[in-house]
Amino acid sequence: MRQSTNRRQFLGRSLGLSSGLAIGAGLPGPWLQALAREPVNNDRILVVVQLSGGNDGLNTVVPYNHDDYRKARPKLGIATEDVLRIDSETGLHPSMNGLSRLLEAGRFSIVQGVGYETPNRSHFESMDIWHTCHRKEQRTGEGWLGRWAASTDSNNQGDSLGLHLGHEQQPLALAARGVQLPSIGSMEQFRLKVIDDGSLAPRTMQVVAGDQPAPAEDTEGLLGFLQSSTKSALAASDRINTALNQSDAGSDFPETQLGEKLQVISRLILAGLSTKVYYVTLDGFDTHAQQPQAHAGLLRQWSDAVGAFVNRLENAGQAERVLVMTFSEFGRRVQENASQGTDHGAAAPVFFAGPSLPQPLLGQLPSLTDLDDGDLKFNIDFRQVYATLLEKWFNAPSPEILGGQFETVPVLG
Repeated sequence: MRQSTNRRQFLGRSLGLSSGLAIGAGLPGPWLQALAREPVNNDRILVVVQLSGGNDGLNTVVPYNHDDYRKARPKLGIATEDVLRIDSETGLHPSMNGLSRLLEAGRFSIVQGVGYETPNRSHFESMDIWHTCHRKEQRTGEGWLGRWAASTDSNNQGDSLGLHLGHEQQPLALAARGVQLPSIGSMEQFRLKVIDDGSLAPRTMQVVAGDQPAPAEDTEGLLGFLQSSTKSALAASDRINTALNQSDAGSDFPETQLGEKLQVISRLILAGLSTKVYYVTLDGFDTHAQQPQAHAGLLRQWSDAVGAFVNRLENAGQAERVLVMTFSEFGRRVQENASQGTDHGAAAPVFFAGPSLPQPLLGQLPSLTDLDDGDLKFNIDFRQVYATLLEKWFNAPSPEILGGQFETVPVLG
């Protein structure tokens, strides 16, 4: 009876999917085999957090000591006394206590003024540019992380190199020909049941894109793995549960959408999966009206979730190998609008958290007066950030992946 209980709860209980997040049927059988192997604790991991809608960078990293900021934002400007100061000129939004503590600990870094030439202020087109590194006419349907996965000579032992966690459509950044980077996307829980012959079967299954029944061949492949690997699966269940029973000790993940996603990712990492890229999204940053309260809540959710995630990994001795990058498709205009909000802009900061990071601020704050049609001008191409991740974090050549040679940024020292 105990053995049957382990089988039934193998994935749901082991991965701690109490939040309702579930493993979609799009997960290839080899990825599941990661659960039956010994932990992998030395490979570097990248977690991408996408802030969708266009995060207001000027009220995230606040130039509180600049008169031009006060003039442009008489109502929306963050009060000097409320700013979480970084230096004598800039500070963080007061909702960002979690990331402020990481900054004080040397585990948070900000790259200022990131963007690209001739900025596009459409959410969809700008996000596609960030995802693919190409304009529409040059696009092939592949994303920068998908191209990296396709070009990687991996000894990943069958694990998926990348994984998207969330119910939204899989990001284009992960797309590539010949490479399947799956999603955990259904809000229906993926469960196992014991069938009459003592083998395992999925009770509910959802396809990655949409809630359609899984194709028969996918179902058979999954069943084949589960039914042929019961012994190793049960051993993996014991191993993962031992790890996960301790995984949240001393941590304080917020009960928010992003907090739950990052909690699941932390458990997958600490369970020993060798997946190298995790991708999550937090939406709602299109703050055209009534921005102050909405933006504060979003920044608090992001800051608290990332702060808890890094603290959990640090407590487990794993923080030095897990890097979190946060970006948005564009920033907001410098001048506030008449609706107590901000409109689509251009350049904005990109954020890093996790391992020891030598500099809290990199790049120059763009001029608040020398503007591009009312928007901040970029001084660091976003592909420089990607080149840094590929070359300095993953030790991978970047020119073919990014479509050109780009100077790296000294984020990692």
